Amino acid sequence: MKKYSVVLILILIYSCKPKQALLREIKNENEITADKIIENKHNEKNNFSTLYIKSSASYKDEHQSQNVSAEIKIKKNEKILISIRFLGITMAKALITPTEVKYYEKVNGNYFEGNFATLSQWLGTDLDFQKIQNLLIGQSFDELKKGAYKATLEDNLYKLSATELAATNTFFYFESEHFLIKKQQIIQEEQGRMLQVSYPDHKEYEQLFMPLSLFIEATQKKGNTSININYNSVTFNEELSFPYSVPESYERIFIN
Repeated sequence: MKKYSVVLILILIYSCKPKQALLREIKNENEITADKIIENKHNEKNNFSTLYIKSSASYKDEHQSQNVSAEIKIKKNEKILISIRFLGITMAKALITPTEVKYYEKVNGNYFEGNFATLSQWLGTDLDFQKIQNLLIGQSFDELKKGAYKATLEDNLYKLSATELAATNTFFYFESEHFLIKKQQIIQEEQGRMLQVSYPDHKEYEQLFMPLSLFIEATQKKGNTSININYNSVTFNEELSFPYSVPESYERIFIN
């Protein structure tokens, strides 16, 4: 498979070590706590039924760079359809639901059908529908109210990290005005992987705050990858179709 197709479809690249930055723990009782950050985040409006995004994307690793367009359709909490096009030709497409992931790519004529357990085992970290949906709309990977976090200040952003670190650790960075996520990371130090997703800017809509772009940086032992996605247009609550069918003669691949 061409790597750019898979990465843009699933946004599933992980990398190695986080950059060092100025850090201090929030201890003063007058300063904001982790609970207050989470509460403010959960009070953020998130009211839509469908979302249609037209975007442009650039992909770069040590071996190639590619500019494509990406069409993203989301039926909230039910399904996501992502189509990757180059010069107007559909090069890859994915249909993602809470129980299944399907995608095909044109260059090698391959397709995949499986569940998140298979993909999580392949990637070495937990993955689910909610994480992908949240990544695309600028929400936290995890349900923050279900975890125990401490708050620190790093580079003028509020940072949430788990009170007890594990083999896989997720970090969240919020700005102070609306408590929007500006950056989130998934780090697996032992495997030398880190995924960092940054949201440089947002726009407020009636339904929710949406990122205008997202920048994905990944470094792992076999190399570095960067993906920059710009949302050119965003529309809410339209009646959307989610057409997906694998072209004839494509060969199914299996992930062991």
